[in-house]
Amino acid sequence: SFGRTRPDGRNVTLEDLLPFEGIIPLGKLQDILIYNKNKPKKYNTTFPGYKDNMINVHLVSHSHDDIGWKKTVTQYYKGSNNTITGGGTSAGAGVEYILDSVILNLPKDKNRKFIYVEIGFFSRWYDEQDDSIKKIVKELVNNKQLEFVNGGWCMSDEAAPYYIDMIDQQTLGHLWLLREFGVNAIPETGWQIDPFGHSNFMAQAYALMGMSSWFFGRIDYQNRRQRESTQTIEVVQRPSNSLLSSDVDIFTSIMRHYMPPKDFHFEYAAPDTPFQDDPTLEDYNVLDKINNFVSLMYNQYQITNGHHIMVPMGGDFNYCAAAVWFKQ
Repeated sequence: SFGRTRPDGRNVTLEDLLPFEGIIPLGKLQDILIYNKNKPKKYNTTFPGYKDNMINVHLVSHSHDDIGWKKTVTQYYKGSNNTITGGGTSAGAGVEYILDSVILNLPKDKNRKFIYVEIGFFSRWYDEQDDSIKKIVKELVNNKQLEFVNGGWCMSDEAAPYYIDMIDQQTLGHLWLLREFGVNAIPETGWQIDPFGHSNFMAQAYALMGMSSWFFGRIDYQNRRQRESTQTIEVVQRPSNSLLSSDVDIFTSIMRHYMPPKDFHFEYAAPDTPFQDDPTLEDYNVLDKINNFVSLMYNQYQITNGHHIMVPMGGDFNYCAAAVWFKQ
């Protein structure tokens, strides 16, 4: 049971979440998730708007929503039990309201994009929506304004769980995406931004699931310092000594953190100063903030191997007021 009930009153089970009747044929599951070899890995570094003589900065809007941490899954979903805060989680932050706000604000501008990870939360929210909202979500998924990364039921830890459990929860999330949105919604990017401890298996599993890249956070400071000095925080990793083929090669990027740069955290009521863009007022700050951002990106470029920099714009249970982020 997944803590939810069907309209007929019985508990939701794994079979209710799968797109196929009865037992999943192993060959079909492998074709979809595990040995996705018919889909070659491609790295598009010359997209429309790319400048080869400039630093290309990619702002990635996201919310890191733990499927249980200090509070229960339902408390995080509903934003209840607000005596417990911390870790970047503001009082009253709830995943239900985050997804409400994001889906309301994405269609207002085709340039707005958002990535989401935790299908355990997203499936619960989606199942509560009426057909008009579901239609909007499908349109956002189809035009890539809403993109799923990782796509497991949760963002699993790596060092402690058994590998079968890691595969099972990933499979559950991907099968739900397949059933609701089709194969184009299956993630192409791994997103392990907040595990404590790492496993070589994670990169291997992502590669065999057909993903072309993965991003992870938290690494020993000495290892990171050495990688920054040699511009090796980004590599093409071959995580298996036995599967010596390009099937397990995967682009790997080690993130400093999944939070935005200092002074650019735009969560509602956050301490960072927003853009003040009226030049007739004394607190006009656009030039100062732009100069600060350019300086931060140039510093990041010094440790980056290439002309692309990814900047995460979000944090723990962020985007309850998505309009603030997108406006900024």
